Amino acid sequence: MKAALILANGSVFTGESIGSAETRVCEMVFNTSMTGYQEILTDPSYAGQGVVMSYPLIGNYGVNSEDNESSRPWVEALVVRRLSPRGSNFRCEGDLGSYLKEHNITGIQGVDTRALTKILRSQGSMNGMLTCAEHFQLDRVLEQLNAYRVTDTVAMVTRKEPEVFPAHGEERYHVAMMDYGVKQNMIECLRRRGCRVTALPASTSADQVLSGGYDGVMLSNGPGDPAENVQIIQELKTLYASDIPIFGVCLGHQLLALATGAQTGRLAYGHRGGNHPVRDLEKGRVFITSQNHGYMVLSDSVDPGVAQVSHINVNDGTCEGLRYQRPHCFTTQFHPEANAGPKDTEYLFNRFIDHMAAKKGGAQ
Repeated sequence: MKAALILANGSVFTGESIGSAETRVCEMVFNTSMTGYQEILTDPSYAGQGVVMSYPLIGNYGVNSEDNESSRPWVEALVVRRLSPRGSNFRCEGDLGSYLKEHNITGIQGVDTRALTKILRSQGSMNGMLTCAEHFQLDRVLEQLNAYRVTDTVAMVTRKEPEVFPAHGEERYHVAMMDYGVKQNMIECLRRRGCRVTALPASTSADQVLSGGYDGVMLSNGPGDPAENVQIIQELKTLYASDIPIFGVCLGHQLLALATGAQTGRLAYGHRGGNHPVRDLEKGRVFITSQNHGYMVLSDSVDPGVAQVSHINVNDGTCEGLRYQRPHCFTTQFHPEANAGPKDTEYLFNRFIDHMAAKKGGAQ
């Protein structure tokens, strides 16, 4: 079955339908990862978005039940140059095409994804429609695309009730995970380090967290414009005013920055992929990181009396981390829990453990 992708700038790409045949309107973004497509599909940070995979062959190792980052896929649409008809891997439990159909994800293959990625990179992420309709009126489609907005995504993806994940082995700490769209491997990275993790709905109040007997708080990744989350930002002001150790990642990094007086802005086309170089200013080293975000903390808006920029993106110089003057508090824009990789920055979970140990031992 033929399919078409129409972009808000009027560009039309044609190809072959894969997955669901339903028409979808979403924000189109691109990801430069060569692997990890199942983790991308199930990452809640992609809620409301369609993903263009720049690597030309997707699906070659199939799908399995172990690589999901949440209980369901969140990507609205998938665009690939070529979809592998079968998966070849000892963990393979099925092919990607069947997975897309099973989960009602609209897709298209046979598209010149290099040309498409260059458009999104030069003109910025934009809305698009993926349809199998044989005939459509371009002017009406463009009106629909211009009117489309992705809003209230954190409320869409967060869990509705608290969920407890026991530590792997001996329990050393109890961590509150604020679920703004958390990836499962973020929880697993803590469990492997002796933490019991209680994942909490995004609407959980600071008072509930502070009275819960937790040793530390993680602010998870998630989708959408951070500035929309007014109530969450207010609660984070109370959390920050306490002395509980805090570690924020991606959206959590942006939300805490907003709560402490900094500002955020939109990136033209975002950072999405597993090959983004980031300099750790304290270590004086560059690490390759996994990223998925369309917004950033504006470095010039950070009050040096509150926090200092700790990491910068080597490609464009944007803020990739903050170390707060308040004890036991730091955040990163990139994903240290990265699945399918790279794992270069998992040391930050050890830093969080050290902060909880110091606080528990009475050190300041």
